[in-house]
Amino acid sequence: MYLIVVGAGDIGIPLVDIATRSGHEVVVVETDDEKAEYVAAEYDCLVLNDDATVKETLLEAGARRADAIISTTDEDATNVMVCLLATELAVPSVVSVVHNPHHRPLFERIGANTIENPASLIAEYLYRAVKRPSIVDFMRVGDTAEVFEIRVSESAPIVGMRLDDAADDGLLPDDVLVVAVERNGESDPITPRGSTAVRSGDLLTVYSAKGATPDVTDVFGHYEDHSTVPSDNSAV
Repeated sequence: MYLIVVGAGDIGIPLVDIATRSGHEVVVVETDDEKAEYVAAEYDCLVLNDDATVKETLLEAGARRADAIISTTDEDATNVMVCLLATELAVPSVVSVVHNPHHRPLFERIGANTIENPASLIAEYLYRAVKRPSIVDFMRVGDTAEVFEIRVSESAPIVGMRLDDAADDGLLPDDVLVVAVERNGESDPITPRGSTAVRSGDLLTVYSAKGATPDVTDVFGHYEDHSTVPSDNSAV
């Protein structure tokens, strides 16, 4: 792929590293002289020390033949302008970081795919690690639904049960689905069927319409999720 990365900061540089190591053709546009020089010295890519909010700069970067433009600057206004120009130049894929969630609808109207500010994502993951310690990984779907990974404990009520039996018994609600099973001794994930039995130690990928709430994680033997995070004025 031919990628144009706008911004060589905390987000842009790791992105350039991944893209170049993967063998993609990369052009970086960066206004800061020192950052531009650093990227040019460290990575196998073309660097333009210029303003990406100017149409001619994106044309010089090869926007007419680019497969994607990814805007990673720390200013939403700059990212919006880059996305507008990229759309005008008919770049097939336009992606941007969004720092202020209130600005997301604007990017969506432009037609850009958006990624939430990574610092906010990291903060949420850290908070979830405390609030929901049983969750290995998760992804939000809409406002409340989540897809998450959870390890089945030995004491889980679902251990030894077929998925269809667990559903019939009401242990698995209709809005909770087990979509994948990773099991020791199996090289590939198991695509579960109704006849699939859950074992202790299985790593399950689960969809829950109401999220990874404690009553859902109880099914997999993780009762610790009922505990709450202490408030700031808790006694020490």
